[in-house]
Amino acid sequence: MKMLFFILGYLFFCTATFAQTGKIDSSKMVTLRIDPQTARGAAVSQVFSEVEFIPLETTKESLFGNISQLKIVDDNYVIFDYDTKAILIFTKDGKFRSKINASKIEQEDKSNKDKTVFYGFTTRKENNAEFIVISARPNAFYFDLNGKQIKKIPLKEHNKQGNNRDIKLANQTTLVRPDFIVKTGKDSTYYEVGIINKGKDSIGYFPYSPKRYETDEFIGSGSSLYQYGSENELFFLTYYSYDIFKASPTKLSLAYHIILPAVNSFPSDFKTNPIYVKKRLEYFRNNPKVFYDLSKPYLVGDNLYLQMNNFGWDPSVKKAIIYNLKTSELTSIQDLEPDSLSSFLPVTDASGNFYDFKNRGFHMYENGYLYTNYSSLAMFTFKEQSEGKTTKYPPNLEAYFKTQNKKSNPIIIKLKPKQN
Repeated sequence: MKMLFFILGYLFFCTATFAQTGKIDSSKMVTLRIDPQTARGAAVSQVFSEVEFIPLETTKESLFGNISQLKIVDDNYVIFDYDTKAILIFTKDGKFRSKINASKIEQEDKSNKDKTVFYGFTTRKENNAEFIVISARPNAFYFDLNGKQIKKIPLKEHNKQGNNRDIKLANQTTLVRPDFIVKTGKDSTYYEVGIINKGKDSIGYFPYSPKRYETDEFIGSGSSLYQYGSENELFFLTYYSYDIFKASPTKLSLAYHIILPAVNSFPSDFKTNPIYVKKRLEYFRNNPKVFYDLSKPYLVGDNLYLQMNNFGWDPSVKKAIIYNLKTSELTSIQDLEPDSLSSFLPVTDASGNFYDFKNRGFHMYENGYLYTNYSSLAMFTFKEQSEGKTTKYPPNLEAYFKTQNKKSNPIIIKLKPKQN
């Protein structure tokens, strides 16, 4: 079942003294009418100019299940595996480097016999060194890329030094913060997103009640902010909306207003009608063709990559598409056809009976490349299905097929999308 993220009030406080509520700029909004079911397949080489498969080294210590979170840090792949509650570090070639798990974190409460667990990681740069940071209340633990614990500080102190979820724009003076809170005396104002500029008033957008997570259900697919390809802008998504916003150093603007077919859309009064309060989860379960949100928006040249999310598992429903802003052409990612560029292997597992891409889509878009993954079980299955179509694989895949099996570690797929 697709992993859902229910926000439980895990928020960080802003230290800004002055803030204002911003008005969303809709002057350049573009309306896109998208019917995912009309999206067609294409050859891999029509969509991507480079394809690289990166097997992750499998040892007794490095064996893990799934990639729940992926980040590139100093040319290393840093991975969080939800199943084993571990962080694993691999080199850019897929060689195992180190591992961090609960046993490496001190047990703060000696009376608590349960193992320390965590649900992901962040990174922080200090003195030109990158650290992996794990928040396990009441402390933040800093590790280097060799898995060595460097320090432990109280979470309050850690948060004072900067919010883990802040994203710094290319101008180096603007921070964009999800769940932005401004505290003035005894009062606090809560915003879904804030734009913080050094030496200027902060701007908050989408104010909300701090009790809203107690009084209603909010269902999403993870992050609300995405580094989509522009150096000085981010895409922003909000709950129960098919709109895509852009956060820039000066404002939040509505970039794309997306209209989906009625069968895939929730009612127009879904956010305001009280009949849906505390019944939103039930509604989406009873209407599995309705998309509860958008996610993973990336803009590459004229191509807008987008994923829609629902509660249904009907494989015929197309949920990951590429929309060409110039031609309005729709390409279905799950229907991409392997060709010589990909050694006749699929670039996602969406076309098979597997669920990595359906669950998480692309992990990120960074430095001109999209990153996804699938299991060794999927890889060996795809190899068997493509038998006879190619006589030679890249050297790393040749070695992988000779030494590994269906139970080995997952494969990272690095893809360079074409601009138009």
